[in-house]
Amino acid sequence: MPHDGQTMPLPQDARLPELLTLTAQACDALETLAAKAKTAVSARVTRDGRIDAALLEAEQTATHGFAWLATYAQALRQMQHWADRLDAEGAFGEAEALLHQIAFGEYLWQAYGGLPMSQGEIVRPQDMHLSQDDQRAMMVPAVMTLCNEGNTQAARTRLVELLRDATANATFGATGLDEELEMIRDQFRRWAADRVAPHAHEWHLKDELIPMEIIEEMAEMGVFGLTIPEEFGGLGLPKAAMCVVSEELSRGYIGVGSLGTRSEIAAELILCGGTEEQKAKWLPRLASGETLPTAVFTEPNTGSDLGSLRTRGVKGEDGDWTINGNKTWITHAARTHVMTVLARTVPDTNDYRGLSMFLAEKTPGTDAQPWQDPGISGGEIEVLGYRGMKEYTVNFDDFKVKGENLLGGAEGQGFKQLMQTFESARIQTAARAIGVAQAAMDTALAYAETRNQFGKPLVAFPRIANKLAMMAVDIMVTRQLTYFSAAEKDNDRRCDIEAGMAKLLGARTAWAAADNGLQIHGGNGFALEYPISRLLCDARILNIFEGAAEIQAQVIARRLLA
Repeated sequence: MPHDGQTMPLPQDARLPELLTLTAQACDALETLAAKAKTAVSARVTRDGRIDAALLEAEQTATHGFAWLATYAQALRQMQHWADRLDAEGAFGEAEALLHQIAFGEYLWQAYGGLPMSQGEIVRPQDMHLSQDDQRAMMVPAVMTLCNEGNTQAARTRLVELLRDATANATFGATGLDEELEMIRDQFRRWAADRVAPHAHEWHLKDELIPMEIIEEMAEMGVFGLTIPEEFGGLGLPKAAMCVVSEELSRGYIGVGSLGTRSEIAAELILCGGTEEQKAKWLPRLASGETLPTAVFTEPNTGSDLGSLRTRGVKGEDGDWTINGNKTWITHAARTHVMTVLARTVPDTNDYRGLSMFLAEKTPGTDAQPWQDPGISGGEIEVLGYRGMKEYTVNFDDFKVKGENLLGGAEGQGFKQLMQTFESARIQTAARAIGVAQAAMDTALAYAETRNQFGKPLVAFPRIANKLAMMAVDIMVTRQLTYFSAAEKDNDRRCDIEAGMAKLLGARTAWAAADNGLQIHGGNGFALEYPISRLLCDARILNIFEGAAEIQAQVIARRLLA
């Protein structure tokens, strides 16, 4: 390891293996601390050998802190795997080594001294009921060396020097993905840079829907059928491809990157829970972009408590259904052709067991007249960011749905069917977060290079360089955790924990990058004319949708503790 404030040596240096040895040992130490936290928290939330809901809620800070600590342990373990792979391929260069050592230096210190769950919530080992003796798991030479020498001013300064020299590098460091996936990245990065990025800020400021010609071009490139099997008209690509495409589209504009989310959710619902007839009918249409879907789950008074939904579906004598109720925060509702609607159909139920999922067909609307069909109405919700598709309230008043469009042909399966989509949706959301964070870093670095103060560019000032360095580090850490989640999904392994961790960390990464990017812009960042103002607004939603950070931490902790 470097000493006396010196940066990491170049990869050819004989001491390079020492870094990977130190970080491997540090992973073990952090995982040991996380295991001790699990034991300590479990003792506080368990009654008669089972997790007790009331105790879990009372110990929310401890349980959520444990979820974050476990996320850090998994994230650094994936960084280790990334570094080992690159090293074996001879691709672990100076920039990658700096990203690696800074990540370990910073994340280990946070785990030991104070981990930010949000801007104003710092969780410390004692908050998870860890004793001083428990914390000695981190008092090993590898951790101490990395904490003291990993994230130094010299290392951060050198990393930013390399970033400035590598502005053509799409990812500011090798991702570890294969050549085919990087070719896909290049294709979509070029398209987004040409067709999306130059117009995104105008769409945002005018609160305009993304032009249909953009959606049509996306359909031609296969965006909506990326992971749909080839037998149903899709490209049959792995979730890693979805991540890469989502990153680059969201780097251009999160609204464009999020168009694919609706198709991803709808396709997953149908693949996992649909009948063969439903798969044959809907999947080719989704894959081609002929059918644009929207997800209609949330209600005004339920939020994340989906089990309490009150929208009702009643089956008529003709076998068709009538839907009544109110929904909110429905993205891209007006222009779509089909709604995946979660409604209560089983009488005398008040929890998730009474819910069913419908593929409710509708006529696409226009800006002037969003709602074309009888029994459906609603209004636009004006929002800070995440524009381009618009958010709506949707009201069902005897809205008709064909009997054949009950997903899976079975009642009471809606909640289970929805849960099956959460892994893919959260992986895709983590990828969107990476794209927004990368856009913030692109914008901030370009501004810091060209804005001069006191006779030199902003990037030459240490605290500006520090912000840029940590953006690059956080983005790479989130990337590796997200790609790992995607690989687990592609290998048919349950990955709700890993996907949740990627989404949890990714949302924080995007917000930190956008917030620091705006700070680098100073007063100009607060002006609507600068794109960083949009990126800040867009980043903020990532900590809320697809499971708010608090819900995400709760789910991760409960699964790990159980």
